[in-house]
Amino acid sequence: MHGGGMILGNRFTFGDALDWVKELRAILVSVEYRMPPEHPHPAPVEDCYAGLKWISEHASELGINEVRIMTVGPFGGGCVAAGLALLARDRGGPRIHAQCLPYPMLDDRMENVSSKQYFNIGKWQGGINEPAWNFLLDGKRGAEDVSIYAAPARATDLSRLPPTWLDVGAAELFRDEVVAYASKLWEGGVQAELHVWPGCWHAFDAYAPDSALSRLSRETRMKWMKRVL
Repeated sequence: MHGGGMILGNRFTFGDALDWVKELRAILVSVEYRMPPEHPHPAPVEDCYAGLKWISEHASELGINEVRIMTVGPFGGGCVAAGLALLARDRGGPRIHAQCLPYPMLDDRMENVSSKQYFNIGKWQGGINEPAWNFLLDGKRGAEDVSIYAAPARATDLSRLPPTWLDVGAAELFRDEVVAYASKLWEGGVQAELHVWPGCWHAFDAYAPDSALSRLSRETRMKWMKRVL
């Protein structure tokens, strides 16, 4: 599921995907999910759920091992991927073997320290994040009844979710919500691996791909994928 803050992007903005296919000898399926503001929640996550069902139902003809389906979503795609894992759990399938969430967008409330600390700093700032959430939630960002499938950080029970990778920059808006989500996964008995990259801003590995930390983050993520698959 491609990134873009829920309001931008397509399958061509998924930069590392072809490298993963080559390294893992995997089959890649990208869902061109509908996006807000034209298509608010639940359109994005329901589109991806339909895609997951289709993959599961056609796994044999696609050459896919249906018990090894891994979902991947960076940034806004991480919001959809995390919501999809909750939706698949609560609907009784299809089963997701693992989920990989690089610097995911998870919490519409923006009440934690990093949301305030980096509100006006970085590649993705609070002044963009707030309207993006409002577009997704049809103007109801911060309301009490926001669905967990739209804003996964709203979920109180993260048990029975698949093994999860999360990473985030220490100097970005999403830092604290990602750390909190990892803690909730551990609380729910879920196997989760979290990396907080020192001094890094949002999507640092895309903006500075040749830096030492960017290379290390990609290598570490790939090693995790190989282990879980």
